[in-house]
Amino acid sequence: MCGIVGIVGKSHVNQAIYDALTVLQHRGQDAAGIVTSYEDKLYLRKDNGLVSDVFRTRHMQRLVGNMGIGHVRYPTAGSSSSAEAQPFYVNSPYGITLAHNGNLTNTEQLAKDIYREDLRHINTTSDSEVLLNVFAHELQEQKQLIPTPEAIFTAVTNVHERARGGYAVVALISGYGLVAFRDPHGIRPVVFGRRETDNGPEFMVASESVALDALGFKLERDIAPGEAIVITEKGELFTHQCSANSKLAPCIFEYVYFARPDSVMDGIAVYKARLRMGEKLADKIKRERPDHDIDVVIPIPDTSRSSALELANQLGVKYREGFIKNRYIGRTFIMPGQHLRKKSVKQKLNALDLEFRGKNVLLVDDSIVRGTTCEQIIEMAREAGANKVYFASAAPAVRYPNVYGIDMPAKEEFIAHNRTTEEIAAEIGADWLIYQELDDLIDACLTGSKSEATLFDCSVFTGEYVTGDIDDAYFARLSAARNDASKGKRAAVENVAIDLHNESES
Repeated sequence: MCGIVGIVGKSHVNQAIYDALTVLQHRGQDAAGIVTSYEDKLYLRKDNGLVSDVFRTRHMQRLVGNMGIGHVRYPTAGSSSSAEAQPFYVNSPYGITLAHNGNLTNTEQLAKDIYREDLRHINTTSDSEVLLNVFAHELQEQKQLIPTPEAIFTAVTNVHERARGGYAVVALISGYGLVAFRDPHGIRPVVFGRRETDNGPEFMVASESVALDALGFKLERDIAPGEAIVITEKGELFTHQCSANSKLAPCIFEYVYFARPDSVMDGIAVYKARLRMGEKLADKIKRERPDHDIDVVIPIPDTSRSSALELANQLGVKYREGFIKNRYIGRTFIMPGQHLRKKSVKQKLNALDLEFRGKNVLLVDDSIVRGTTCEQIIEMAREAGANKVYFASAAPAVRYPNVYGIDMPAKEEFIAHNRTTEEIAAEIGADWLIYQELDDLIDACLTGSKSEATLFDCSVFTGEYVTGDIDDAYFARLSAARNDASKGKRAAVENVAIDLHNESES
């Protein structure tokens, strides 16, 4: 999962892109990058780290130009080295730089095709570099001295025919303008907006509407599945549907966990959806345990707060903040390696004894993936004096890997793998565990929304993948890349490389 932004303005856009990336920081904390265009030249700064760490005054001063794109990275495919930081660049044709949120499912085959047929070289393991080179090749095939919207739309059409998976893309063509497009299923989110100035309209593309809000842009709409938009340096907007087989199927986990609650994506207000998740959970508790003895509902901050609040309201039970969060610790879900996740939980949260002592507590989280976090949090609740500890998940049991841009582990590492709900409860140390029903989760997202979605990608719960190209061989490769053991080996190799680099520098 990553965050992308692109702006075509009437003045320098470096600060605006920086501000947008800080708003989207929740989507990726591994690396950040910005590239701008000025007088037919591109200016790039990217590195590992948070936005505030990567960009210093000296970097911002060099990022000149009235249009640019930015990216915050959360590693899925590829490694977490700085070589994988985005945006990526190719000089032919025109000079193109690209940033991407999502994951291609046919990266290996595309990389081979690029080398053998397109005669292009891939220098990293990132699927974003592959996607950039596919787009660049297809644009070069249009044989235009100066790019045109029509040529760009034809190139994107060909990208859709070659690429598989989930992807939301922003690209910058030196001296020409900005391009943004979305996969034919609309799995990953992307919106665009505009704001009026005395010198004419400015345009912005971003992963979430909240980034537009923060910079004073008015949300126009989501980019449709399979659609591409072109915004020239002069501020001309062109849009075109580039896929004949597009059908909206957004990733439902965006609404459960990843998106900020103040975002609206594909016509669905994330905050309202999470409130309804809590309402649905309360209804299930009433059905299964009408004589429950819950004294207090406590969320595991931050994502589950909306669901926990409405759940408490519907049950007529007190809602309390029982955990204080250290704001300077990253999201444990996206931390590589089990050891780091375990270490960070107690650095991240501290229990307030007065809200736990002698009470039957219902803890609410957005989901349960590995079970690492909830197991330790339940232990913390007991240490704080809780009488009984119940646990509720605003999402169904996660049993299958996500292949479209969320770095969920091999299925053998899911706590729900081959376990019943009762066995999971015992494994995490809960006195009782309840999961959301999938139909209720879908209904929570759609009820009262303005969405045109008729289905979601719910593959992490069902194992049914909307692109239809996932088989056992793919899972075997995915497992080898994503399990904690392989991540540990990769991290060790990267650390050695860093040490060697440091030695050569000294």
